[in-house]
Amino acid sequence: MARDPDGSSAAAGAAAWADAADRAGADVHARFGHRILGLPATWLGAAERPAPSPRTPWHYWWQAHYLDAVLDAGGRKLRDGGHWEPELARAGALLRGIRLRNLGTLRNAYFDDMAWLALAADRLNLFSLAATGHPHRPAVRAVATLRRQLLAAHDDVLGGGLYWSRKRDYKNTPVNGPAALFFARTGEPARAAALLNWLGTTLRDPVTGLYLDGIHPADHAVERPLYTYNQGPAVAALLALGHPQMVTDASAVIAAVDHHLTRADGTRPLVLHEGGDGNLFTGILCRYLALASRSDLLPAATRATAARLVHRSASALPPPPAGRAVLSWHLARWTIFEAAATCPPPS
Repeated sequence: MARDPDGSSAAAGAAAWADAADRAGADVHARFGHRILGLPATWLGAAERPAPSPRTPWHYWWQAHYLDAVLDAGGRKLRDGGHWEPELARAGALLRGIRLRNLGTLRNAYFDDMAWLALAADRLNLFSLAATGHPHRPAVRAVATLRRQLLAAHDDVLGGGLYWSRKRDYKNTPVNGPAALFFARTGEPARAAALLNWLGTTLRDPVTGLYLDGIHPADHAVERPLYTYNQGPAVAALLALGHPQMVTDASAVIAAVDHHLTRADGTRPLVLHEGGDGNLFTGILCRYLALASRSDLLPAATRATAARLVHRSASALPPPPAGRAVLSWHLARWTIFEAAATCPPPS
């Protein structure tokens, strides 16, 4: 029987995965978390431990996913009647820490980084509303700031879509997928649908049914790598809008993930993209597959496929890599366990 890295049986159920997620989260906080200059009510994750130099590398994108992982845990505990208060406090401190470390602003050279943080900030506000009945005002301000940045990334070159960075020389799935989900969740369905339609016509591979990485406006050259994380937000955005054709498309993408992005060993878990940013990719997909596994819009068989992919991937995670501990790898591990804790049991 497959086991997770801590020895829990994959068949033991949501409680075992929740325990694994709690331990993974505690490890991330203890190993990488710290206050900024010792300031209270601030938090940030070091990129590596032990730090390679006194000047810790800065990865805005990793911090956005640290915030998302904290909110995964807080939302699970709120739903299960657990103690969610530490997660709400830490999430607020982390958002504040990101702003301080980024020299007092949330603006960034990369629009995809800001799209991911916009998603997490919106989740923080919704978590606060659900848990306390009150909005999280710093998160509300962050959402407004980041929305303006995403709007500035759009033009009609190549028929629409958002640019990846302020260089405005590349439009890709890593910004358009999360931006579409952000707009779908924050009351702008037409804008979300336009981005999804652009992705579908411009970057969805007709052979595999998966989203390719991006396209260069200068020569219309398409970058064709298939990454796990590019599929997740697009599926979630399609489901958030809920149009019948979009639900059909979401189901097809999940089937394509099962066919093309699983490892041909044993139970066929999701492939892993290792190293740096790549460490996070499959954890991000698992977050959104877990969401799909709970969606009543999807056929039962598709929901079961999504849950099976998450559980298989959680069960097949390798042990921590030897040597220096890297935040992105440990965040992915935590995220995958959180996803497994919220999926229906595999059939």
